[in-house]
Amino acid sequence: MRHRIAHRKLGRTTSHRRALRRNLAHSLIEHGEIRTTLPKAKELRRFVEKLITLAKRAQNGDLVARRQIHKHLSDRSIIPKEHLSDYEMMSDTKRERVVRSLSGRRHRTGQPKGALAFTGESVTRRLIETIAPRYTERRGGYTRIVRLPGWRIGDAGEQAVIQLVGDETPPANLVRPEKLARRTRADARYALAIKLAKEGKRAQGRGPGAGAAAREGPQPEG
Repeated sequence: MRHRIAHRKLGRTTSHRRALRRNLAHSLIEHGEIRTTLPKAKELRRFVEKLITLAKRAQNGDLVARRQIHKHLSDRSIIPKEHLSDYEMMSDTKRERVVRSLSGRRHRTGQPKGALAFTGESVTRRLIETIAPRYTERRGGYTRIVRLPGWRIGDAGEQAVIQLVGDETPPANLVRPEKLARRTRADARYALAIKLAKEGKRAQGRGPGAGAAAREGPQPEG
């Protein structure tokens, strides 16, 4: 029996699974929502909600909670969206200047320094300074999982969107997906079958000779 097994292995080794979970958490903190498979989303929800709880404690000055966050998350740099295209066109040397200062220390605040037009922001700083204050009055339930229709091509994995509460897209912006050609043909065959079945029931209700009489029309008198 599966006793004391509280997580999904996701078909990966321990080190690979931890790296996957950390990378998914980075993307969720950076973008507010990500699209992945349902088992990964369920595992990520447990991990991220514990991180947000630690971030709320770190915001109040808990040094142990801050160290726990650094233990589980690496110090990835987040580039501002408005400067992302400029960052992609930079050389590796200029990218290093945006991420690190001359002393080798990472830029963490996301504010421009010196001659630089922009710098990177630490993912842990965004978690503690930006995301955690939004949930000060909330005791858990910081994420939401929305299952998506259809399956992933290749392995038929069930897909889902995991998002931070407050970053979700309003219903007015949602667009109904278009029907595939295969689904359209199946619906047309189903509608035709229903129509023929109804016509057959009507012919049976009029009796055995009703159909022939209806086809011949009214008979002349005399």
